[in-house]
Amino acid sequence: MSGVFSLAIHGGAGVLQPDRMTPERAAACNAALDRALTAGEAVLARDGTALDAVAAAVCALEDEPLFNAGRGAVFTRDGRQEMDAAIMDGTDRRAGAVAGIFGPKNPILAARAVMENTGHVLMIGDGALDVAREAALDFRPPEYFFTRERWDALQDTLRMERDGALDDDPSRRHGTVGAVARDRNGGLAAATSTGGMTAKRSGRVGDSPVIGAGTFADNASCAVSATGDGEVFLRLCVAHEIDARMRLAQMSLDCAAEEVIMRDLTTAGGSGGLIAVDRHGAIVMPFNCDGMYRGWSEDGRNRGTAIYREA
Repeated sequence: MSGVFSLAIHGGAGVLQPDRMTPERAAACNAALDRALTAGEAVLARDGTALDAVAAAVCALEDEPLFNAGRGAVFTRDGRQEMDAAIMDGTDRRAGAVAGIFGPKNPILAARAVMENTGHVLMIGDGALDVAREAALDFRPPEYFFTRERWDALQDTLRMERDGALDDDPSRRHGTVGAVARDRNGGLAAATSTGGMTAKRSGRVGDSPVIGAGTFADNASCAVSATGDGEVFLRLCVAHEIDARMRLAQMSLDCAAEEVIMRDLTTAGGSGGLIAVDRHGAIVMPFNCDGMYRGWSEDGRNRGTAIYREA
């Protein structure tokens, strides 16, 4: 083995506004982030791969009803849950993604099954579910994924639309989970999973499962997982844009990510953020909104979680 590992996770940039965040809610979110960090660290500490680490961390985040993925996924405007996920291995740029699925307990594992068991990258609907079943993944009934908080958020959003009073609350517009890692052999990987936007139209797909937009990894540059206004991230090809600036303009990860999020995304009218790690293990976590649920671990040297700009 050579070098040290680095791991970063996010639970989405769709945080509650600070005046609505109770100490109890903040503590619960930080504890959930810590559990996901622990899951990823356990893989990396035993010299596992970055790919296995990001999958483990995102599974842990999907199992947490506090975040908009897996068990905590939001509802479409017609009361359904449609989930998207992607995973990418920076060693050979293999990737797998799923969109608009419902049933697998961990959509990120369905994305990995697409990568490992088919010749495809992105699959949707019944075809993606067939791959998940063939991989013997755990499927859960609708009541497992239902949370009263997400259902109430849908009703509130539809009511505000009817009343012409829909506000710009980011906790409703976007929410995602993700992980990026560098393992001790220098391998990079990224994984992202989401339930999308509250009250989205059925069939809407954002940036999370699109390789180069919300998810990207290449050992030569960086691994990225994004969260925010998906349509804007798609138009800007955010994740690949960071990689391109590093490779072609010789920018550092910090400069490339800061420029894309704080300048380009803001100019385009989008909000959100991302987590990224470069081939040396440096971690960045820029966001241009109130906050982003996030956590980081650098092989025992530096570890923490945060929600707002206190870290």
